[in-house]
Amino acid sequence: MAHDHAHAGPVTPDHRRRLGLVVAITGVIVVAQFVGSIITGSLALLTDTVHAVTDLSGLIVALIAATLMLRPANDRRTWGFRRIEVMAALGQAALLLGVGVYAVIEGVQRLVSPPEVPAGELLVFGIIGLAANLVGLLVLHGGRDANLNMRAAFLEVLNDALGSLGVIVAAVVIATTGFQRADALAGLLIAALILPRAFVILRETTRVLMEFTPEGLDLDELRAHLVEVDHVIEVHDLHASTVATGLPVLTAHVVVADSCFHDGHAQGILAEVRACVAEHFEVAHTTFQLEGPSAHGDDEACAVSAER
Repeated sequence: MAHDHAHAGPVTPDHRRRLGLVVAITGVIVVAQFVGSIITGSLALLTDTVHAVTDLSGLIVALIAATLMLRPANDRRTWGFRRIEVMAALGQAALLLGVGVYAVIEGVQRLVSPPEVPAGELLVFGIIGLAANLVGLLVLHGGRDANLNMRAAFLEVLNDALGSLGVIVAAVVIATTGFQRADALAGLLIAALILPRAFVILRETTRVLMEFTPEGLDLDELRAHLVEVDHVIEVHDLHASTVATGLPVLTAHVVVADSCFHDGHAQGILAEVRACVAEHFEVAHTTFQLEGPSAHGDDEACAVSAER
């Protein structure tokens, strides 16, 4: 039995400083836009404020998740808190979904009966929100692809920046044409930006939590590669899933000729199948069990296994 005891996988980068700074920036946006929504009565600004509140709560969750992810693995938590980033992203997706639905309902109502919105004040608060969000995007840009948690945080700030841009456009339209429904249309635009992103994150986190095969990993192709290894007869009980971003895992039973257990080939075959999967499919954490043809289906038969 061969083991690699680094069960938690690769070291997770520390993004807490980035997230902490963006939490502070988003807090400023929330306060400013909340005051602006009261002064102007704008749906677009109110929706963007609620979106910013959602961003703030999501970013706080992301910051907590980034802290927990750095805790080392132990005998009770063999993967540490690596999967907390998936849970955090799922929570953020749910919050985004709620805000998007609210904006659609309120926007439709205001299209029917649009209130009067002061364009000047709306423009000022829209510019404040956009400027703060652009700073937040610059802070998060370098770590946006690190994991689902950071990606969700980046997308939330990006959507909020686009929402602020929508507020600015609505203010300009109202100021130049007097078309008050521009505010409701901007609110609906913000919803249109929020909902697709929420569904994308929801789909990706669901794939991880349901332990679906990692996207882009073809198990039929992988099985064919393993069967091409010398002395490998068959591969069965093949399972693949994702623990967290950048940490796919795979397990399989590999049937080899009975003679391999007597002539010393077994350990060499284990090394070959591990190398095959790591090189061709970029899955480094694998567990294989070798068994002879007579052992297939017999739990008491002798087998050789290895984990890496």
